[in-house]
Amino acid sequence: MSDQRSPTPMNDEEAAAFAEEVFDRARNGDAEMLGRLLEKGLPVNLRNGNGDTLLMLASYHGHLEAVRVLLAHGADPQMANDKGQLPIAGAAFKGNQQMIELLVEQGAQVDGTSADGRTALMLAAMFNRTAIVEYLLRQGANPAHRDAQGTTPLAAAQTMGAVDTAAQLQALAG
Repeated sequence: MSDQRSPTPMNDEEAAAFAEEVFDRARNGDAEMLGRLLEKGLPVNLRNGNGDTLLMLASYHGHLEAVRVLLAHGADPQMANDKGQLPIAGAAFKGNQQMIELLVEQGAQVDGTSADGRTALMLAAMFNRTAIVEYLLRQGANPAHRDAQGTTPLAAAQTMGAVDTAAQLQALAG
């Protein structure tokens, strides 16, 4: 007779601890472990208490390989967290052009909006990230888009004193 026992179900406390460990793996970019867990049936679009997916956490913290693994397993790059923020916006906020490019290549909408109507272009413009602004515009980002307050990327850049991106966007308008 075999000594194999069926696994005992986790109690709520153990399940919560396991879930937190999984989210830490995404935050820390443990692509190998995430891949193994996903292959064993971990839901790829699992959310934490803030509505952040594994993809949101890995992309925000700049872990390209972990993001590749998650996207290869079907992670949704358009899934917003509870604040309505998208992974591409988090990458734009952090100034991570490689992450933005990867997300766009894998289906993130270049003009995807957060709950307040802001796009990655607006965030890049606000923080004077000229290379990201240029990339997003080449990918079809709308420089005339307005957020929920009616602010355009150009106005956002001007408000934040981002002179380089303001000049970039002004050249398009003029």
